Amino acid sequence: MGEAHQEMDKAAMFARIDTSVPHPARVWDYWLGGKDNYAPDREVAEEIVKVMPDLPVNARAEREFIGRVVRHLAAECGIDQFLDVGTGIPTADNTHGVAQRVDPKARIVYVDNDPIVLVHARALLVGTPEGATAYVDADLREPEPIVREAARTLDFSRPTALMLMGVLEFVPDAEQAHASVSTLLDALPSGSYLAIAHSVRSPSMEDAAAQWNASGATPLTLRTSEQLRAFFRGLDLVEPGVVSLPRWRPEPGTSYQDREVFQYGAVGRKP
Repeated sequence: MGEAHQEMDKAAMFARIDTSVPHPARVWDYWLGGKDNYAPDREVAEEIVKVMPDLPVNARAEREFIGRVVRHLAAECGIDQFLDVGTGIPTADNTHGVAQRVDPKARIVYVDNDPIVLVHARALLVGTPEGATAYVDADLREPEPIVREAARTLDFSRPTALMLMGVLEFVPDAEQAHASVSTLLDALPSGSYLAIAHSVRSPSMEDAAAQWNASGATPLTLRTSEQLRAFFRGLDLVEPGVVSLPRWRPEPGTSYQDREVFQYGAVGRKP
C-alpha cells in the first residue's frame, strides 16, 4: 500500500509539471550545465544570454556563494540548522552537503513550489544518518505554512539560517516580499542568520529581465543594492555587507573575482 501511495503521489506531482512555459529553476539548471530542463527553458535561456552573456556567470557565482555562506555559518558561527527557501533543482554542493560536511548532525529543510524540484529533491538530497533533511512544498509568498512544516524538522528555539538564494526576485511586490521575509525571521530566535542572493539592476540585466518577462514565465523583478540592503534592516550585517557575490568572503578558488557580477548577496545576524 505504501508503494502504491508513493506512485500516486509521484504521478500527481508530475501532472503539475508544465513543460510548455519556462521555469526559473530549470533555466538556472541549464545555465549551470544541468540536464533537468526542457526546450522552452533552453530557448529563453539562449535568448537571454544574447542580451546578457554573463547570466550563466551569475548562476555559477550564486552556486559558489551558497557554499561559502553555508561553510561560514556552519564552521565559524556554529549554525547547524538551515531553512533553504527556493531550493532549485539539486546540483553539486547543495546546502545539506556543505553543512553536513562541517557538522554531520546538521538539519536542513528545503522549500520549493516547483514539482520538478521536489521530484529531484526527494531522489537526490539524502543527508547523513546523524542529521536530517526534509522537503516542504510551499511558496515564499505564503510563509506561514513554511514555518509550520519546517518546525517538524528544525528546532526554532535554536539559531537557524534562513537562505533565500535567487528567489526574492520572483516576489515582485516589495511589501509582500518584506512581509514574507519578516514572517520567516520572526519565527527564528536571536543568533539566527538571513542570507540572500538577488539579481540587481544594470542596463544589461534590465534587458535580460525584459526578455525573461516577455517569455510568459514567472515574472522577475530586479532590485538595487539599497533595496536589497533593506531586507536586512534590524539585523547586524556580516562583513563585507551587500556586495557582488564573488566579493563576499572569497576563497582561493572563488571564480569571477576580477569582474562585476550583477548578482549581489549579503548575510545578516538577528540580534
